[in-house]
Amino acid sequence: MTDVTLLDGGLGQEIVRRSGERPTPLWSTQVMLEKPEVVREVHEAYFAAGAEIATANTYAVLRDRLARAGLEHRFEELHETACRLALEARDAHGRGRVAGSLGPIGASYRPDLAPPADEAAEVYAEICAIQAPFVDLWIAETMCSVDQARGALMGALGLGKPVWLSLSVDDRDGARLRSGEPLADVLPLLEELTPQAVLVNCSPPEVMAAALEIIAEAGLPFGAYANGFTHISADFLKPSPTVEALSAREDLTPEAYAEHALGWLEQGASIVGGCCEVGPEHIAHLARRLGRS
Repeated sequence: MTDVTLLDGGLGQEIVRRSGERPTPLWSTQVMLEKPEVVREVHEAYFAAGAEIATANTYAVLRDRLARAGLEHRFEELHETACRLALEARDAHGRGRVAGSLGPIGASYRPDLAPPADEAAEVYAEICAIQAPFVDLWIAETMCSVDQARGALMGALGLGKPVWLSLSVDDRDGARLRSGEPLADVLPLLEELTPQAVLVNCSPPEVMAAALEIIAEAGLPFGAYANGFTHISADFLKPSPTVEALSAREDLTPEAYAEHALGWLEQGASIVGGCCEVGPEHIAHLARRLGRS
């Protein structure tokens, strides 16, 4: 399957796991502050597994999150560090692309905490301006409402690089965004502000087929990268959570994950990878199933 783009897997969880430290509300940003070499090692592991894109560790590098930890003054430095670490791993590997990650403002899975689209667009435009010299494309990830998606697209489109939009759907219903809105409500937005690809991420693999059936209607390249959590817990939705509030599944083996991903490809997807708790071993097995090794 030479026309399939293989993404990396979950970055933040893998960084925290390899750091040997307990997670903090700053998540993988804290590790990057203290042990940047771990971030590069994770990128290298994914490239070695067969990934074609390194997603920079910028998902949570947002002014509102850094301000809570008294680190907003390091905002630009952290973006540049994350992008350089991904570039170093890519250059060492000899091929591949680097994607800048645009994460949700406020908190993951909480679109009610996000600013209106016009305000969000300014936030994302500032981030993209910093990342532009380093990245090949942007992925606006884990967008949980139509308005969240609108803000990310408004901020990133028109800056001369491809933009991929990735949405997150309900743990039990792939036809609904985490906001409760029908996923189909994003289709007019995709016609109005057209990214180069549309994906679904950080939701269980079992709900991806229903989601892909809907986003395929946009007529854009599409795909999925699921998480390996049992579910998004109520405790994780509280202020300043850590990933200790979430539990990893024990049944989502590399073999099981690959079966899901191959099913998405049968639906017409052309971009697959993994999100939280889907690690290098999952990507390596998927690469083998794709005939990449």
